[in-house]
Amino acid sequence: AAALVTQSDPGSENFGIANAHTMLRQWHDPALQGTLQHRWMCNKKNVMPEITWSQMRHRFTPGFKSLLDHGVMSGWYDSNNTLQMMVFRWVFIPWLQRELDAYQDRVNNTRKRRDRNKILPHGVPNLVYQSPENFGALNFKITVEREALDHIRNLYINPSHVVFDLVPQSFGKLIQRCYEELGRPSVTRQSVWDVYLRLLDVLQVNEEIPSAIEDVEEDLPLLENHQDLPYREESNGTYYMGGVGGGLGLGTSFAHGYVEHKGADSCR
Repeated sequence: AAALVTQSDPGSENFGIANAHTMLRQWHDPALQGTLQHRWMCNKKNVMPEITWSQMRHRFTPGFKSLLDHGVMSGWYDSNNTLQMMVFRWVFIPWLQRELDAYQDRVNNTRKRRDRNKILPHGVPNLVYQSPENFGALNFKITVEREALDHIRNLYINPSHVVFDLVPQSFGKLIQRCYEELGRPSVTRQSVWDVYLRLLDVLQVNEEIPSAIEDVEEDLPLLENHQDLPYREESNGTYYMGGVGGGLGLGTSFAHGYVEHKGADSCR
């Protein structure tokens, strides 16, 4: 299932997300042609993602930052050393991704403290997502056809593109071979720097190291002839940033009727 809209800070690095999601939505609803199904959260309106990011920075980041700083302070890693940078990417990025996945899973399956000022549903996030009707919420998830996903993937994703490589392919094959020669040691919080140093020692004396390693970056253009979703702000300063009603929301009449309906249900 897909959301009605995606959201992000402004920036060309998010054009791919905006393009792909817009085309998925237009595939299932041709009436959306000509309008980006993505919100550029300007002027400090990217509140919920910023809260989540702040919480992660507070709960998740400090311990990992200390671990990374330990390697730098010990003289094991210099970002200006290309070989060290490539080995660092190859070892640390997959490990950090696994740790982030575990953090995400824990957050999404943990009930948050109740907030009486919150109008969104209360409960375990994954349960709210799976069964919003059990939490007094409406379900706006969009069922996505497999054919649509395949089309968008083929249009925007080249599996062999360098952006999907932790390191250049030729170097990646070499470092993989060295890793296997070391016995494929497990990468954990306790062993990550040790694995990095062992690989670095092996590679520094390897004659197959390429003389130059270059990174390649490409900018993806935003879809042409598409307007941003309309933006509605009330006189009291509240605003709607979702995708219902073409970006304008359900409207007060629907919301009032829904509240009355839920109230009637609760009296039965």
